[in-house]
Formats: sequence, C-alpha cells, structure tokens
Amino acid sequence: MKRVEPTSIGELLDSLFKSPNIAAKIVEGSLPETWRRVVGPAMAAETRQVRFVRGTLYVHVASSVVRSELMRRREALTAALNREAGMAIIKSVVVQ
Repeated sequence: MKRVEPTSIGELLDSLFKSPNIAAKIVEGSLPETWRRVVGPAMAAETRQVRFVRGTLYVHVASSVVRSELMRRREALTAALNREAGMAIIKSVVVQ
C-alpha cells in the first residue's frame, strides 16, 4: 500500500478557499462590507440594502441625491468593488 504524506489542516483550508467557486462565495458574503469601504461612511449610511444576484449588485438607497450620485458613478463603482474584492465578480451595479 502506498504511503501518503500527511497534510496540515491549514494547507487543506488554503487549497479549499483558493478554489474559484468557494472564493467567489466568500467574496459575495463580504460585499456589504466592501460596499461600505468603497463608497465611504456618508453614502453607506444612506444605503438600506445591498444584495448580489448573478453578477449584479443591487443597492437600495434612501436619498434621491445619493441615488443620483451613485448612478453617475456606476462604472467606477463596479471597477472599484471588483478591485477591492480581488476578483471580477460584479458585472453591473443597479441603484434603486
């Protein structure tokens, strides 16, 4: 019987978290916090809901002024969020 070298739990977890599907789910889970970091505290305070569905980030905001500003910056926000997340997971941002 062939002997296999033992693998540490840390190595196993690293390889698990680096798999594309798992890494994408981890990034999805951290999108609300990433959103707060990218837009800043003032705009984040006006944000009521952030949800991610099939490549689109839906953001609900309370203020029409903030909504207008975010709609103008959608492309820049998409790029900044993907850069902060470390992968191109967001295809578009919809501000409601």
